[in-house]
Amino acid sequence: MESTWKVLVSCLFLIVPATAYSNGKVTKACRSMEPKHGHKPQPLPSPYSLTLNTTEFKPGDKIKVDLSGSSFKGFLIEARDAENLNSEAIGTFSLIDSTSSQLLNCAKRQNSAVSHTSSSEKGKIEVIWNSPRDAPPHVQFLSTVVKTFKHFWVKIPSPLVSQPNAPPLTTPPLPTAYSSKTDYTNDIIKPFNASGCGTTKSCVRNPSYCNPEKDRYCFFLSFTKVDQAVRVELSGPGEGYIAFAFSDDKLMGNDDTYLCIKESQQVNINPAFLTGRKYPSMESKDSLQDMAWRLADGVIQCSFRRNISIPGDNHRFSLNGSYYIFLADGLATNGMIHRHNHQPLITDKKLEVTGPAKNLGGARSPLIIKFHGAFMFIAWMTTVSIGVIVARFFKPVWPDNLWCGQKVWFQVHRTLMIITIILTCSAFVLPFLYRGGWSTHAGAHPFVGCVVMALAVLQPIMAFFRPHPGTPRRSIFNWAHWGTGTVARVTAVAAMFLGMNVQTLDLPNPWDTYMMVGLVLWHVLVDIILEVHNYFMTRKEKEHDDDDDRDNISFVKSAPAGSKGHTFKKVMLSVYICGNLAFLSSFLATIIQI
Repeated sequence: MESTWKVLVSCLFLIVPATAYSNGKVTKACRSMEPKHGHKPQPLPSPYSLTLNTTEFKPGDKIKVDLSGSSFKGFLIEARDAENLNSEAIGTFSLIDSTSSQLLNCAKRQNSAVSHTSSSEKGKIEVIWNSPRDAPPHVQFLSTVVKTFKHFWVKIPSPLVSQPNAPPLTTPPLPTAYSSKTDYTNDIIKPFNASGCGTTKSCVRNPSYCNPEKDRYCFFLSFTKVDQAVRVELSGPGEGYIAFAFSDDKLMGNDDTYLCIKESQQVNINPAFLTGRKYPSMESKDSLQDMAWRLADGVIQCSFRRNISIPGDNHRFSLNGSYYIFLADGLATNGMIHRHNHQPLITDKKLEVTGPAKNLGGARSPLIIKFHGAFMFIAWMTTVSIGVIVARFFKPVWPDNLWCGQKVWFQVHRTLMIITIILTCSAFVLPFLYRGGWSTHAGAHPFVGCVVMALAVLQPIMAFFRPHPGTPRRSIFNWAHWGTGTVARVTAVAAMFLGMNVQTLDLPNPWDTYMMVGLVLWHVLVDIILEVHNYFMTRKEKEHDDDDDRDNISFVKSAPAGSKGHTFKKVMLSVYICGNLAFLSSFLATIIQI
């Protein structure tokens, strides 16, 4: 029992540090002023400021303290001895607005700190600090501000306030202003434009050659060399964020990344580093200067300047190099980004960022993946379907005609099935070549695809060892061959529906699904028509056979009825092939995006 309590107590201590206090009761954080969120604080300086109504005070004076900046959810304000900012809080506070702020007792000193009352959005906090009789010569106020669970700043300093004739401060005060080199502004007053692309600046656009000044759906990225730095402009439609990255290859991972994240009607510009396909690691903004942003008409715009080389920072690539450019967008919640909405655009070639200005093209779906989809579609929605129909319904149409020593229907069937297997094997290999291994981000599609591949290989192996017609085991083969083929076709269709949702293929949802459903219904309709026709033809032939038995009439006289039935089948086959080709050309144009 005692060991059980020890485990429970240990678990409690493990849980408490990661607890968020939306009610502002944060006395446990009085000394460190750090939220127990389990994340690292954002680097100072911050986009928030503590301002005072005076620079001088005497014991017993009252000083008005204002905390302001972009919207935030939580805060903690304390006054400290400027000579020792790690000391306990000093003085007491009085509230101006008790609905958004409350008093706390830190280090057993009543009302020595102020915090939030709830996690509602705030833009400004005003409080009064009461100077104690034993106040030190110099006082500096500190504040922790929580914007989101993962984004917070610790010990944001105020300007120094000193008593009259106080001796000089021996410890340098913390900087108070939000450094100009990382200052956020929203002074972008109009959309970016594409003038100068390819002449004075390098541009990446999607769709190709769109102009963000005229097209609000244009994703736009430009690089302009300015002395020993590069000016970056990024814009695009987005509900959450837009981002770009420098990469040495066309696969995500080990990439120098920059994100413009929309949050509470402002844009946070963050450099980050992407390791594998994990959540990007946000990093210091010290490498960026002249940051600016704009939100208008559903478009996120941001710009910044970055030095070409940043010594000692391996995550900020030298812009003298050549890189593939990734361009992505997606949703964000409270500043936390989610996986991109669709496949990022990846440039066709590497860009030398500080080299000659270029217009660089790219695609959201790699060509090798497009061919994967095209090959599978041709194989399982065209060649295999026509081959099955020929084998199922055209044996009576071409019963004795020989082609290369075999019946025509069999040769057509075998040729189409060989093409199906070749296309399937080729398509199966392509994603592995692209990813360099197994993909863990494609859902069930690769697993179902492997089943299709196995069944496709099994069919010709079974056919090679098939018993001769008329032998006892022939019926077993016929049922096994039909069953395996049917399961393979159904599984292939399921794999294609699953594959249409894979981001790498980047199909226009939901039209791709509608087109695929239409093609499947077309196959089913033609199969039903031919089955019904075959039923009535078989029934009519049986009636003719019965009449022949009774009247001893030669079977030759019933040939015209059979000829009419065969003509109908040939017409249906022609219509079926034409319909397939129409769907095929339309769908391939969608996949390859001609």
